[in-house]
Amino acid sequence: MTSPLHALCFDAYDPLRLARFWADFLGWETSEDSSGGRTLLPADDTGFRLRFLPAPASAREPRTRQNYMHFDLTSTSLDDQRQVVERALELGARHIDVGQRPEEGHRVLADPEGNEFCVIEPGNSFLAECGFIGALAGDGSQEAGYFWSRALDWPLVWDQDQETAIRSPHGGPKVTWGGPPLLPKAGKERLHFDLAPPAGRDQRAEVDRLVSLGARRVDIGQGDVDWVVMADPDGHEFCVLNPG
Repeated sequence: MTSPLHALCFDAYDPLRLARFWADFLGWETSEDSSGGRTLLPADDTGFRLRFLPAPASAREPRTRQNYMHFDLTSTSLDDQRQVVERALELGARHIDVGQRPEEGHRVLADPEGNEFCVIEPGNSFLAECGFIGALAGDGSQEAGYFWSRALDWPLVWDQDQETAIRSPHGGPKVTWGGPPLLPKAGKERLHFDLAPPAGRDQRAEVDRLVSLGARRVDIGQGDVDWVVMADPDGHEFCVLNPG
């Protein structure tokens, strides 16, 4: 028995504002979060929530690098791609340069707090069967892809040249790892996964299972909390929630 992917969490300076941007952009419902943030509930087959949490003091330093994960959003035509970009800009996004070449067809944007996302050109065969959120694209190793495939019990749908991708058997976005070279790890990530053991599944047993797959427990200054902070084989943090 595995723990489902419960949420993708964002550390946010202003959780309400950032949640409102993504709720309006995706057309998802928002609700209050017990942590003092906001949660978005998927209105499609995405399968996991988005949580916007108050950023800890350690995460409030000026950004000097890209996030290690970002959304790849799909489009059905060049006109649709243009409209998606325009809608994002109207809601508070902006164009950014992350080194993309002019001839590349995707558009790179950042949300109001600088979190990157891409609007992919039409005709992308890799995302052809996916919804509007086509992929959660990550900087990561093949080992990390294998770990998350086993951790979530999601099959590998791509494994070539050290690039990997997994997808839930129920559909939704792909999660991808681009292989080397990897971005240097520096401090706590702004994005992380929350895993939620199903009712009746012991949290400690799930943590032990994840350790056996290659994860490790880490201390990021979380103090006395009822969730467990762990890191995957690349050192990226994630949390195992208390099923109670």
